Amino acid sequence: MTPSDEPRRPVIGITADAEEGGGYSALPWYALRQNYAAVVAAAGGVPLILPHEPALSDRYLDLIDGLMVTGGAFDVDPALFGAETRHASVTLKAGRTDFELAVLQGALGRDMPVLGICGGQQLLAVALGGTLIQHIPDAVPNALAHEQPNPRTEPGHVVTIAPDTLLARVTGQTRAAVNSAHHQAVQTVPPPVVVNAWTADDGVIEGIEDSTRRFCLGVQWHPEYTIDPADTAILRAFVRAAAGEGG
Repeated sequence: MTPSDEPRRPVIGITADAEEGGGYSALPWYALRQNYAAVVAAAGGVPLILPHEPALSDRYLDLIDGLMVTGGAFDVDPALFGAETRHASVTLKAGRTDFELAVLQGALGRDMPVLGICGGQQLLAVALGGTLIQHIPDAVPNALAHEQPNPRTEPGHVVTIAPDTLLARVTGQTRAAVNSAHHQAVQTVPPPVVVNAWTADDGVIEGIEDSTRRFCLGVQWHPEYTIDPADTAILRAFVRAAAGEGG
């Protein structure tokens, strides 16, 4: 097979985290776990890490075919979803959020395939008009340990997947074992956005999607750890959609 005969590999823009100086460098630096890029490559995509330059969002979008908004140890500013108060546990990274919101809104405006992961799902929900629970332990009675004590490479709990959803179609499953590393969660989403997964034991929302778009999916867990067969299926479907093959 010649290079021209090989299947097209779509370019997937992946948002990075950012830290102030200290540790890796005395100056501010970007960070991204290698498994985010590795699973995109394994699914047939070309991973491209995106620095936080809101003014360049449209130029980035011209270069990519799909957008992955990643998670991180910080929170969406409650003011973005209309909250009048901020829980004491909320940690902000304003520069990262400003960029991710700009590039995400641009991708949605182009109907570009989007996958939001953990905090990326929460930002996706807000961009689509939803709201968030600011701190699960204070808002959900008898909540599970959504910040699981065991390693992130292991499952923390099981989610139920709603039938007749994009998530159900691409995974072929009604349940999935997932890891869990969050203290916030989606609280509400407006139509046509729907909840496609939740934790059966406490009802916390674990997935959302907008079926009116080509591929618009958010999951609260981290499929880049490929703990469950559903994880690999999600990533492959996302990359296929970015290649123009549908979800």
